Formats: sequence, C-alpha cells, structure tokens
Amino acid sequence: MSKKINTLLFDLDGTLIDTNDLIITSYLHTLEQYYPGKYKREDVLPFMGPTLHEAFSSIDPDRAEEMIQVYRTFNIANHDALVKEFPGVLETIQTLKDKGYKLAVVTTKKYDVALMGLRLTGLEPYFDVVIGFDHVKKVKPDPEPIFLALEKLNSKPEEAMMVGDNFHDILGGKNAGVKTAGVAWSIKGREYIETYQPDYILEQMPDLLKILEGEANEENDTLPR
Repeated sequence: MSKKINTLLFDLDGTLIDTNDLIITSYLHTLEQYYPGKYKREDVLPFMGPTLHEAFSSIDPDRAEEMIQVYRTFNIANHDALVKEFPGVLETIQTLKDKGYKLAVVTTKKYDVALMGLRLTGLEPYFDVVIGFDHVKKVKPDPEPIFLALEKLNSKPEEAMMVGDNFHDILGGKNAGVKTAGVAWSIKGREYIETYQPDYILEQMPDLLKILEGEANEENDTLPR
C-alpha cells in the first residue's frame, strides 16, 4: 500500500507563474539580434521547458553562451513588468501550506531568477525548498533535482507528487518514482501534456486540493494537519 502524499514539488515557469510572455519575448529579442527576421513566436515555443543552454546550443553551439547572456540581461530587465501568477495558484499554495504539506519548487531556472518570480508573486514564503539549475549537474527529466528536493524536505518518492507544464516535469517525476500532475494551462496545450501520461491533469490549480483529498481517502486517512 502506497503512502499518502505529503510533499508537493512544483515547476515554476508555466506552472505556478505565468512567464510565457517574458520567455517568448526574451527569446525573440535575443534571436532577432543574431538572425534578423528569422524567428517568430511559434518558432520559439519548443524552447519552453529546456534549459537556455539546450535551446541556444540547438541553434548555434559556438555562440550559445553569448546568446544566453543577451537573453538573461533582457529577461531580468523586463521580469517584473511581464510576470504574474496563474489564477488560483496563491490561494492553493496557501491552503496546502496551512494543511501541513511540504512544498518545493524544482525549476530549470537559475536560483536567483527563480526567487525573483516567487517574490514578485508573493509565493516565496510558502516554499521550504527551491531547487534551481545551478544546484544540480543534471536537470529534469533527470531525477537528480527531484531527489535533491526530496532529500532537503526529508521526504520519500512514494509520498510526493511533481506538478508541471512540460514533459521534463512529467518524465522527471516518473524517473524519480513520484506521482505526477500535468497542468492544462501549459502553453503547449492540454493534449501535449496528456501525451506524457501524468497521473493527473489539473484544469486549474485548486483541482490539486481535490486530488489530494481523494488520495487521502483512498488510504482511509485524512489530509495532513
């Protein structure tokens, strides 16, 4: 019999906070400098989810680090104007914290930039652990960052769920042996995230509370207090 879920791991961009416009604009700004007129919005959607190094290396390995610096400079300068949390996220995270769940963010962003988004949207106080790109050698879908978050939270895989909007999150969760939930508001669409067969699909973040209640009831137990 599996244990009840007491630990929630969240991706950041596209899951908790709406950085879609910021990321797309940052990519287009950067690529326009190197390849004027070549890239449009739909061309950069595949770059949502992978690390900056993976994305830019797929275009030009020799200039990837240079392009990353251009991207980051623009991204940070425009961060606060373009970032907001998704509807229902703050209230759901507050409720989970009040109920005693252990909460972490596991992102492919650098730690300091991830904190910018969490602080801007008022989410930072609710997370015990934030794992960034610079904390690990391998990023999602490798299980390393998920295992690191679980270690810091003193949690076991069978007690945890990974929530995300991209295949890296779902496959990373599966590779780590945790339950997975995909979010239907993924910029790539509900059908995209469904193809990776997460255990659950969230139409909106408050759905997570109902799912966890159902998980607890299956174990003839109650939600953690």
